[in-house]
Amino acid sequence: MLNMSGGRPARLQYLSGSYRVVAQGDHVVCAVTGQRIPLNALRYWSHELQEPYANAEAAAKRYADARAKGQI
Repeated sequence: MLNMSGGRPARLQYLSGSYRVVAQGDHVVCAVTGQRIPLNALRYWSHELQEPYANAEAAAKRYADARAKGQI
């Protein structure tokens, strides 16, 4: 099968418990670390902040920062 999205970041709408692909791609970029996350490995995101995270530690850091700033 021909992969038309190779090497391109995807654009996602992050929902509570799932996400919707808005623009095809093969990865997203962690909002905290800048690390590329393949879509099949994406496990952590915020539907409130609409951003992905590479791991639980990055998600916890962002949530703590957002709470401190009154964003969530």
